[in-house]
Amino acid sequence: MELPTNHFKRRLLAGEPQIGLWVGLVDPAAVEIVAGAGFDWLVIDGEHAPNDLRSVLVELQVIAAYPSTSAIVRPVIGDINLIKQYCDVGAQTLIVPMVETGEQAARMAAAVRYPPHGIRGLGTGLARAARWNGIEGYVTRANGEMCLLVQVETVRGMDHLDEIIHTGGVDGVFIGPADLAASMGLIGQPDHPSVREAVGAAIERIRAAGKGAGVLAPPALAQEYLTRGASFVAIGTDTMLLANAARQLATSFPAVR
Repeated sequence: MELPTNHFKRRLLAGEPQIGLWVGLVDPAAVEIVAGAGFDWLVIDGEHAPNDLRSVLVELQVIAAYPSTSAIVRPVIGDINLIKQYCDVGAQTLIVPMVETGEQAARMAAAVRYPPHGIRGLGTGLARAARWNGIEGYVTRANGEMCLLVQVETVRGMDHLDEIIHTGGVDGVFIGPADLAASMGLIGQPDHPSVREAVGAAIERIRAAGKGAGVLAPPALAQEYLTRGASFVAIGTDTMLLANAARQLATSFPAVR
């Protein structure tokens, strides 16, 4: 049995722009619909969506049937023990929220990798990631397919951006405009000119250091960030696609009140 190739990481290292979608409906059918829609990557969200380890496992299994779409898992927090579980159920790319220092980033880089390059615990006989010891040499090869993205979304994180960017084992940095705007005293204004400039400037610094730069933004603003060098951009969420389409349909038909 072969070790799955992390195509998202390959394209990230090559500097190819990749367009994604946030997934939060926590339903296998909904995940399968968007997995076949043509996005390069999907984030299975465990920070704000009601996902747990079991639902993440199922969603990873669903997305695996669509090899042109990569799965990324976002845990609720950068907890080493929780990350170990996500790695074992098969997450090869993780995006860790609220990283504010190089020290935090280094802990996360260690958490997703086996010794001697990290501290990930070994339990491959119980791990889907190793296909329950069905992948020959998994423990010596897995590190090469792991991809760590850290999320910088506060003023403090931006103040430490350079040390985060240059932390070994960090493959990409994702800037969170909504929380960054709130941290800047502009809550609810992720499209404010000051926030847009802060995000754009951060993207340029990340790319100049040879790392992948990511952001979540609506399509028009996403194009602005792509122009400034963003390499992985989410342009929406499955929840809002459903909510907006449902509202539009309801209000477009006079008999619906």
